[in-house]
Amino acid sequence: MEPLGLVAGSGRFPILVAEEARRRGVPVVALGIPGVTDPALESVAGGLSWFKLGQIDAPIRALKDAGVRKVVMAGKVQHVSLFGGVLPDWRAAKLLLTLKDKRTDTILKAVVDEFAKDGLEFVSSALYLEHLLAPIGALTARAFAKDQLADAALGWRAAKAVAGFDIGQTVVAQDGAVVAVEGMEGTDACVARASELARANGRAPALVVVKVAKPRQDFRFDLPVVGLDSLARFKAAGVKALALEAGATLVFDRERFAAEADAAGLAVAGFPPEGPPP
Repeated sequence: MEPLGLVAGSGRFPILVAEEARRRGVPVVALGIPGVTDPALESVAGGLSWFKLGQIDAPIRALKDAGVRKVVMAGKVQHVSLFGGVLPDWRAAKLLLTLKDKRTDTILKAVVDEFAKDGLEFVSSALYLEHLLAPIGALTARAFAKDQLADAALGWRAAKAVAGFDIGQTVVAQDGAVVAVEGMEGTDACVARASELARANGRAPALVVVKVAKPRQDFRFDLPVVGLDSLARFKAAGVKALALEAGATLVFDRERFAAEADAAGLAVAGFPPEGPPP
């Protein structure tokens, strides 16, 4: 059977893709980034080749030599990493000179197009994981309160606007106001910042987190993801409700996620692209 290429960022996302591929009898050729990719992927994928952030030519050759034609990109690489001493190879350096800006989508689309020149096609990051996409409706037994639904509707409009500019995909709201907007720091840092702002103003955090897809989300990269790690951080930050875009957000360990969210007093629900009713 033709192997699947796996370009692995951080977290469990790449591991889940590799596990599901192997369960289906599909061999995996995994590429990792030192300090980013979980080394545990090596045992799941049956091997792992390491390449530095900024290398393009060597990973392409490694995948081609292994007979790969289809590739999945899974896991996060913080956008801020681009400002942290990355040394591009000759092919990446040429590519960077052609970019109109350094937004996440611009960079990743250019990388995907560069791989395509060598016959390597990136496919949906949700490949084999469609069953983990958030559905429309409640994921938890605990439902949104009326004020939480209003905050979710407000946050949704803001999140869609911000995501449209490829800035972030998460907004945090409370008591009818947007408290924090995700930037390069990522979702967890955004939520922690919202919690600090609430406490600094003498309020107990009762945050509503909204996580959406971009208006023209490319499923080949940068899909919204939540999992048990996020849940633990949300609980510590005082999050009380989580609104996700259904059909476009991956929820890892979904049954356990829902059970632990209920135990933490957190309401979680999926909404259509237009969001909760205003």
